[in-house]
Amino acid sequence: MSRFGVLLIIVLFCPVPGVSSIDSGQAVEIGGIKQWISIKGLNENNPVLLFLHGGPGNSVMSYAERFTNELQKHFVVVQWDQRGSGKTAKLNTSNKPLSVALMEEDALAMINYLRATFSQDKIYLMGHSWGGFLGLTIAAKHPEVLKACIAISPMVYQVESERLSLEWMINKAKEDNNLKALEELASVKIPFQNADQLYYHRNWLALTMGTKLPSKAYVQVWGKKWLSLFNEASQISFFTIAPEITCPIYFFVGRKDYQTHYKLAEDYFNVLKADKKQLFWFADSGHNLNLSEPKQFQEIIIKEILFKSDK
Repeated sequence: MSRFGVLLIIVLFCPVPGVSSIDSGQAVEIGGIKQWISIKGLNENNPVLLFLHGGPGNSVMSYAERFTNELQKHFVVVQWDQRGSGKTAKLNTSNKPLSVALMEEDALAMINYLRATFSQDKIYLMGHSWGGFLGLTIAAKHPEVLKACIAISPMVYQVESERLSLEWMINKAKEDNNLKALEELASVKIPFQNADQLYYHRNWLALTMGTKLPSKAYVQVWGKKWLSLFNEASQISFFTIAPEITCPIYFFVGRKDYQTHYKLAEDYFNVLKADKKQLFWFADSGHNLNLSEPKQFQEIIIKEILFKSDK
């Protein structure tokens, strides 16, 4: 074998001093309870990227690999089952009443835990839907702890988003003379007064969009635990509470998203004052763009956010 061949084998298969991958799951003490996180990355010295799942209550731990497999090559990717969600819910039999303030406190405490654990002054924060709402809240109030905030299909003023979508669905139902849709949508009040109203809204939204239908039983169970928190968050307008964000802010929005209405996200982005901001459109996606276009989603984060921010 040539000297070059031997050298190549050494480079490919011998570990690099001081560099190690990480793949762990653990419970950490956050907000007085045990909260579960998963940490994955090829190099534990890479920038930390914390993902905030949506819902509230919708853990993505079981399928996060679908939209983070490439990110793990460049970041230490942290998935977190928020208070009341996934493994965190199983670890704690009792809990405080859920509120926006409590979830915000948890998020900030988790960020500070990761900053200390990985000896990084700032981390990247990425959130989807409700997680986007939580991420924007942290970015507005605590920009000093973030390298950047990535808001995916974020809730920016959700009661208005629900009204816009409801109006759109009613108009479509009138065009199609869909009496059942008109009857059920007529019972929907914004903000939602109960889980049935939420179900009718989401069911007809899925039917109108041609996407997967929600389970009524699931929505009713979800509503008992989460609807109050969702409604509290939905009535908060970032147009009012966060006209300016001083850390880099990136919006990822699907052109077909009527759940966190794409037009509202665009309107907020346009009026938001920020030293660095950018909006990335996903033309073929609705609400879950990280799942429908995972390759483009990850490429943008790596090439347009990470690499350019390092220059």
